[in-house]
Order: sequence, then structure tokens, then C-alpha cells
Amino acid sequence: MNKAATLSATSSRLLGRTFVHPIFDYLFIGGGLSLVVTAWVFAAGTPFIIDQAFFAYFLLFSNSAHFAASTVRLYTKRGSFEALPFITMAFPLVCLVVLAVCMIYPELLGENLLRLYLTWSPYHYAAQAYGLAVMYSYRSGCILSAPDKRMLWWVSMLPFLTVFLAARDHGLHWLLELGNLSLPLWVDTLLVETLGGSLRLLSFIAPPLLYTLVATNKSGPMPLISILAVATNVIWFAVLNTTEAFFWATVFHGIQYLAIVIIFHVRDRMSEPDNRHGIFYHVVWFYGACLILGYALFNCLPLGYNLAGFPPVESVWIVLAAINVHHFIVDGYIWRLKQGDSNRKVVEQGTTTAAGATAPT
Repeated sequence: MNKAATLSATSSRLLGRTFVHPIFDYLFIGGGLSLVVTAWVFAAGTPFIIDQAFFAYFLLFSNSAHFAASTVRLYTKRGSFEALPFITMAFPLVCLVVLAVCMIYPELLGENLLRLYLTWSPYHYAAQAYGLAVMYSYRSGCILSAPDKRMLWWVSMLPFLTVFLAARDHGLHWLLELGNLSLPLWVDTLLVETLGGSLRLLSFIAPPLLYTLVATNKSGPMPLISILAVATNVIWFAVLNTTEAFFWATVFHGIQYLAIVIIFHVRDRMSEPDNRHGIFYHVVWFYGACLILGYALFNCLPLGYNLAGFPPVESVWIVLAAINVHHFIVDGYIWRLKQGDSNRKVVEQGTTTAAGATAPT
């Protein structure tokens, strides 16, 4: 192989095998676009303020649609009812019962549901970054060893651990409050400032170190989009202040999620022998269903509780927390990559991985 061919092969390996196009995957799934916006918000030096009228539409088309997407995927994915009878049929009723009880006891239960959601969110984002990193590695022919996966997992979890220790109204402090426990001031300072600050710094250093280490192993280098997905999640939580971090992390996590779930849905549909529609039809159908369900969940459901006599503020934030928790749980089931699952087939399409390689988890 000549030098030009070698460079081309190396470049292709580093770029990785994308789903749509390198520009699309790196901007919307890898999180490249979020880096541009994060730099803009950080450079402004003041909290980012968006027009209130536009804000509602912005949330509908990104965040609300994203939360609805897991449910739409659950009920449109072939075989879900047979494989997940409890999640598809009984779990929604369980969630509605829990939501109703939290509405009746907002201070006792509703507030804790909200704190659970706030505690779980950074973990959910970190887990998605890890899943994307493993998926793109596997798809690009980089079969990570078990030790490499463990290291990647812990590196991905660093932003979550940072927020878990540093947050005052959720995370560790919330769990201690539930147990009627309090930390001495010096211990609290040690956890929040010393350990939390160290983890924040480590979260910046760890991804490039991990990438270098994996590149020297038998598996070879991960595609850059894998480490980009992990690094952007770090930047969302480590660069911006807490409020902006939660806002922008939710927005770009939502965009990331919508992009990948639509890709999987479309490829499922296009591979069916009786399919009579093109890619555009399936994209519009799925995203349209997400918009309709998202509007119903985030606008109509709180209004329904408010009309039933519950306070308007509680009707909004308790529903918000319940939808998030439902999304986190459903998400854990619909992205399994077992042998024969349509998700795995989508990941493996066109791959050149070694025979017998294990699926990403």
C-alpha cells in the first residue's frame, strides 16, 4: 500500500463510519454544533436570554419532541409489545398513578420526584455519551476490550459525578437530606469544592488521555466522533454555570437524541420488504408524531391537572419530572443491542468488524 493510500485509510478510520454524512453526524450527534453555541454563551459572560415567545416553540421542537421520541420509538419498533409487555402496557399506568399521588402530595412526594429527575439527568446524558462512543467505535471497526469499555464508562461518568457532588438541591445533598443527615462544614467543602473541583478538572483531561491510551491498544484508535460525544457532554456541564448547563445540555442532548432515534426508525422502516415510502416520509412521520405527543405531554397534560383543581405551578413541574423519569426508564429498554434486535442490525449495516465481535452495551 502506498503512502497516499495509507493516509487515506488512516483518515477514514479516524473519521469513523457515520450514519448520514460526517458533517451531519459530527454536528448533531457528536455535538459539534453545541461547542459553537457553548463558546458563544460562555463568551457573552452573562446568562443567555432568549425571547419568551420563541422560547416556547424552541422547547417544543427540540426538548418536548425529544422526550416524546422514546415513547414513539417504543410503540413503533417492531416486536416491542412481545419483548417488553410490562413497559409497553403496564408501565404507563404505573407512571400515571405515581404522578397522581405526587400531585396530591406535592411537598412530600412531588418535590422529591423533581429532585430525582434533576439527579438522574446528568447520569442519563453521560450514559448516552458512552453509548454513542461505543456504538460509533463498534460501527467503525474499533472493537473495544472490556478494560477499555470500563475506562470509557468512568470517563463518561465524570460530569455526572461532578454535578452529583456539587449540586446543593439534588444529588448527594438531596440523598443526605432524605436520610435526615447533614455534613460538617469542612466535609461539605471538601466534597463540593475540593473533590468536585478535581473531578471537573479531570473530566477535561480524561477524554484525550483515554483516546491516546485506546489508540495504543490492540483495538486501535476510536473514531473521533466517539471521543467528541464524551467531550461535549463534559463541556456542557463543566464550562457553563448550573442553570445554563442544564438548559443547553437538555437542548443539545435532545437534538442528539432526535437525530439518532430518527435514523434508527427510518432504517428499520426502509429495510422492511413491504415498505412503499421514501426516507423523507418516514422522517416527517416520526418527527411529526414526536411533536404531537410532546405537545400533549408538556402542554395538555399539565393543563388537565390544573383544570382538575391542582395549582398551575405544581401541575407543570411535577408533570415535567414524571415525563423525564419515564423517558429515562423507557430509554434503557429501547436501545438494547442484543443479537437479532433491529437496533443491532442498524449499527452493523455496512460495518467491517471482526467476526464474532460482541455487541456494544
